[in-house]
Amino acid sequence: MKYLDYLLRGLIAFILLQTLWFKFRAAPESVAIFSALHVEPWGRLFAGVVELAASLLLIYPRTIVYGAAIAAGTMLGAIITHIFVIGIVVQNDGGLLFALACFVALGSLICLYIRRDEVAIVFSKLIRRPLK
Repeated sequence: MKYLDYLLRGLIAFILLQTLWFKFRAAPESVAIFSALHVEPWGRLFAGVVELAASLLLIYPRTIVYGAAIAAGTMLGAIITHIFVIGIVVQNDGGLLFALACFVALGSLICLYIRRDEVAIVFSKLIRRPLK
């Protein structure tokens, strides 16, 4: 399980960091996607910052649960966007972006499952805090 965890976290962080190149340099594919969502450029940059944070949190052992949760949530949003708004295949990519989003989401959920005891602790701390 330990090696699966390392492998998943490494692959997820690599994929998230690799896609930052396209988001932050305003690659035509990224601009087209976020333009279709009517959130270009701030949505693209915000998504990049969130993915950067998730990848860094996945690397540091004390924050893996947070990084996996952020990555899973972000990719579930990307999957829903692909299905209902922009389509599975974007600019003739053969569905690669959709497949990567599915892999990152599933991998992140597996990481959370591996750390289910930590997830329970984090969740219990979140729900005990009074809202102001």
